[in-house]
Amino acid sequence: MGRDPEQLPVIARHHTDTADPAERGHTVGTADRARIRRSITEYRRLFEAVQVDPGVLPSYGEQAAEEIRRWAPALHTELVALARGAGVELWQLGILNARTEILATVGATADGECTTAVYVGGPGAPHTIQTWDWHEEFTDTKNLVRHRTGRTGEVRTFTEAGILGKIGLNSAGLGLHFNILSHTADGARIGVPVHIVARRILDEAATLAEAVDIARSADVSASTVLTVVAHDGRHSDAVCVELSPAGTAVLPPDSDGYLLHTNHFLDPRLATGELAAPTAGTYARLEHLTARRKLLASPDPARWTELLDVHESDGAPVCCHPQPGLPFHQQWRTLLTVRLDLAEGRLSCHDGGPCTAGEESAWEHF
Repeated sequence: MGRDPEQLPVIARHHTDTADPAERGHTVGTADRARIRRSITEYRRLFEAVQVDPGVLPSYGEQAAEEIRRWAPALHTELVALARGAGVELWQLGILNARTEILATVGATADGECTTAVYVGGPGAPHTIQTWDWHEEFTDTKNLVRHRTGRTGEVRTFTEAGILGKIGLNSAGLGLHFNILSHTADGARIGVPVHIVARRILDEAATLAEAVDIARSADVSASTVLTVVAHDGRHSDAVCVELSPAGTAVLPPDSDGYLLHTNHFLDPRLATGELAAPTAGTYARLEHLTARRKLLASPDPARWTELLDVHESDGAPVCCHPQPGLPFHQQWRTLLTVRLDLAEGRLSCHDGGPCTAGEESAWEHF
């Protein structure tokens, strides 16, 4: 489906000063009504393409909403208000927020997905960057949202219309990157959506330990890795939290301060249930990052982008482009490149892949 720039700007921006979840949800839902409905339409189309029975979607959405209500009541309140503001059913927002969990029920995996690189081995704030790879049909559902919380001050996040969280940072000095994983234990039911886990961490965690505790407390049904970074004004640190129904693993940076992740498990125990094929691009991407990781130690963010500016023809599909002739659900594009600046408390993003993000003028600071 082509984009109509007159109706839907490529990236929407929402800013609410209230810490009240009901007020915030209704405000964003009302302002983002068209994009939320677009998101629902495209996800239903994606689910059908990977052979999710359309008849089970209302039940899945209701299950997701109930899991959110039990585990994160404030976010459930926000979701209810978001649905009311957008004029849609709560279960419809349930399927958006549980899109990863629903895809896991049919074992839908893919070679495309996200690449994250973090460096905390030098002075100052962490150096962080990631690609967000997804289907091109979701180009018009990208959102930047800024809101206030009672626990961590201001939160700035990149997400999709109708989904409460993904990549972002808070004014307490904590940031989060997000990569999907696939495990044989995934998909048996609809658990706490991993996107909700990401959002709750940003809303409530001021330290790595708090972020890990929140992640561990979620009863998930799909796998993901949350790369959490922290900066207190002087010192920086980071961990990768690999979440799965089979368990949780916390991985520190290596001895030089690098923390690199693509879309396969790095924890040895969880890796025994890995679903990614041995030939999947996730392994080549991680090898590429590891071989050229010193680019990330540069104080110049352009070098961080250079680290990710590699295509399948170069040996690693870090910067992803659609392959002609494949059906839409097998087409992948790097829709966004994201950096987290914890020193300045801002999220910097480029609307596209690393290959078009070389100039700083191509970045927006939010």
